[in-house]
Amino acid sequence: MLHPNWRELQIHETSPTIRAASLKLKTECPCFTYSYYNELMVLGSVQPQEGYRCENIEQMTFADESFDVFLAQDVFEHIFRPDRAIKEIGRVLKPRGSCIMTVPIVRKGNCSQRRASIGSNGNVIYNKQPEYHGNPINDSGALVTIDWGYDILDYFNYHSSLQCGMIYIDDLSRGIRAEFIEVLLCRKGVVPSL
Repeated sequence: MLHPNWRELQIHETSPTIRAASLKLKTECPCFTYSYYNELMVLGSVQPQEGYRCENIEQMTFADESFDVFLAQDVFEHIFRPDRAIKEIGRVLKPRGSCIMTVPIVRKGNCSQRRASIGSNGNVIYNKQPEYHGNPINDSGALVTIDWGYDILDYFNYHSSLQCGMIYIDDLSRGIRAEFIEVLLCRKGVVPSL
């Protein structure tokens, strides 16, 4: 609906599992790119066997205003500095560009809660029992760093130049009713109409 000409756009996805929407984009959008953060690689380099680019969403190597659309499916609960990441997304989006993301909103109306952080010595500090989700490039999984609440929108609006809103569809006629189906839409220079 936002970008009906998506096949012609510069679209980037961070940390995708190449199936469903990601597979469709990879197959049908010639300018679709994707990246993972691999600590063993130099940022901005391409993994020779798998073909993905190495990027840290908190400090990307892309030029300013590189993408029309930036996708992040279930990524923001795994990063230590989401303030840096949302600011970086704003930097790499073109004017009127969109960031579309999913994030499990596990705390709903309660305030977001930090599960893990990085100490001054670079070690992980665990505020709660460690929890891991699947990771497309690491069988050990991805550490959950934040349990997000609906205040994620205030957080994103405060830490970025983007205008952020949330789409929540609960429609049994379409077979849509489940936990964690919120979609966040952040636009550069456009107030989202939801």
